[in-house]
Amino acid sequence: MLLACAAVWGVAFICQKRAMAHIGPFLFIALRAWLACAALAPLAWREWKKEGARVNPRRFLRLSLLAGLAFFGGAAFQQAGLVTATVTNAGFLTALYVVITPFLAWAFMRQKPGPQVWAAAVLSFGGTWLLGGGSISALSSGDVLVAVSAVLWALHVVLVGLAAGGGMAAAFTGAQFVVVGTLAGLAAAFLEEAGFDAIWQAGPDILYVGVLSSALTFTLLAVALRATRPSEAAVILSTESLFAAFGAYVLLGERLTTTGWLGAAAIFAATLLVHAPVRATRRSEPAA
Repeated sequence: MLLACAAVWGVAFICQKRAMAHIGPFLFIALRAWLACAALAPLAWREWKKEGARVNPRRFLRLSLLAGLAFFGGAAFQQAGLVTATVTNAGFLTALYVVITPFLAWAFMRQKPGPQVWAAAVLSFGGTWLLGGGSISALSSGDVLVAVSAVLWALHVVLVGLAAGGGMAAAFTGAQFVVVGTLAGLAAAFLEEAGFDAIWQAGPDILYVGVLSSALTFTLLAVALRATRPSEAAVILSTESLFAAFGAYVLLGERLTTTGWLGAAAIFAATLLVHAPVRATRRSEPAA
């Protein structure tokens, strides 16, 4: 499930980038969120009728609100960043959330990160430096916004992990997108303008991101997190950066410099290092 989510999210970067040629970031987020709500409504209603009686409504609503706020923040920074950032850079910079997730899980869930996480943090910083051509200042404003979004995506993964044990994955995901759609819709109404023709031209990309990259994958994520910890799930989800880079190479003709590829490789290596097994050394016992 997690690998399927990563593949869909990787391709979604391309759709998100293309849509920015027609509509603004907040309108795109609002449309994808409400489309996801519509797709999830039948499943969410069925879940609520079947399992709603055993769910703590206050906890459900609280976590839905917090996860929706984190999602909205992450999506807003990422979508605004994609106006100028390349899909390839956006994919690898977003993957920084894998390194950030264990630290947030430590803060919220008392899951202390291992020593390799600290090394991964240093490696990911070096990778970001190389991705910017050997200078953090060389990163575009869009790159910086995408990097900021990684913190909020990490927070979102932790919050979904906290809610996963309560079940009702479709209802929880739908409730999140109600929050996202409402906030993004208000922001779009005050800050952006777009006609029907612009929305129509961005329609295929909105459809893909709304149904597959939002409704389907975030429901799968909630289900998958019942069986794995957020920090462990994040390392599988980080492969979205590889799918994004491959898609951008084939469909958009994007190319990285040698230095950029070294940085991308360092960031990806950091995401793998986060969960490298740490073997406890045991003193060998003498033979009898």
